[in-house]
Amino acid sequence: MIRIYTDGSCLGNPGNGGWAFLMQDGDKFTAMSGFQKETTNNQMELTAAIEALNYNIVRKDEIILITDSNYVKNGISEWIKNWKKNNWKTATKSNVKNRNLWEKLDELNSKLNVKWEWVKAHNIDKYNNYVDELARNSAENLIESFSDSVQIF
Repeated sequence: MIRIYTDGSCLGNPGNGGWAFLMQDGDKFTAMSGFQKETTNNQMELTAAIEALNYNIVRKDEIILITDSNYVKNGISEWIKNWKKNNWKTATKSNVKNRNLWEKLDELNSKLNVKWEWVKAHNIDKYNNYVDELARNSAENLIESFSDSVQIF
């Protein structure tokens, strides 16, 4: 089983943004982060999940993806069914925001065995706090980072 923690950060909305994920596969931890200029927090939250699911995962792996974004968790596990059925319109008949990112995430989600979980942000979960720090650092410094042997605490 693979556990993935994701987070997005944005300085202003829109503004400079960062995304990050931490992947745990057994006792191996891999972390990655990146940035984007003139973006939103929701776009960075979605990007973090997309980048994580795009990263070197075997189709048969059981994946638990943990996010502190109800927007991402509820969007991919509940709302997206009606959005697609209603030609990418919300319940109020407006266009779904970030459709291009939702479509990418939906494609990955449909090919993989993903269970989506929510965790409270800025709380006691050390892995969620770690990706929060990585995402914020990427947004503040406009840097990307990668490590395939992360030591967490």
